[in-house]
Amino acid sequence: MSFSFELQNLMKQQICQFILKTIGWKASLKVEIPNKCVFCVAPHTSNYDFLVGKVMFCAIGGKRPSFLIKREWFKFPFNLFFGPIGGIPVDRGRKTSLVEQIVEQYQKRDKFQLAITPEGTRKANPNWKMGFYYIAKKANVPILLTYIDYEKKMAGIDRIFWPTDNETEDIKQIKLYFKNFKGRNPEGFTIGKI
Repeated sequence: MSFSFELQNLMKQQICQFILKTIGWKASLKVEIPNKCVFCVAPHTSNYDFLVGKVMFCAIGGKRPSFLIKREWFKFPFNLFFGPIGGIPVDRGRKTSLVEQIVEQYQKRDKFQLAITPEGTRKANPNWKMGFYYIAKKANVPILLTYIDYEKKMAGIDRIFWPTDNETEDIKQIKLYFKNFKGRNPEGFTIGKI
């Protein structure tokens, strides 16, 4: 049974590699993906990023990372789609913060990987949402800097970042990492003034 599961994963990986090659894209993985981490994915300027990201993760042999979605979208029949592809319903009515809700997931599971777009919108936003950073820090997990570059038609992960006690410098370094990548709509991405 384990062999059959591994064979299915290998076939999915090869199919996704073929899809990327067919559309002229490449996927790159230069670090080992830990069982628990936060994927900080940027730039995020288009709904296509979700599809490119999903295919890229599969092509590099990554398992299915989770992503956040409003709880309202998790009702039937949408839950039949979003659940199997890694959607995590967010209950904004709970008294605990979103960060605390997600940190609970890391504490409950042996394996939990969450993909977050730090801009929080597909429009240019120099004031990135800090949730990805606070989640990683409170859960004591690394941040994997994950890029989607439409200019070079490359998507990948080549840096692991551990939050320190210097939040300002950490965010500066993370933003600088992404500064030369181009989104599908380049005008929709900014790191702001550093």
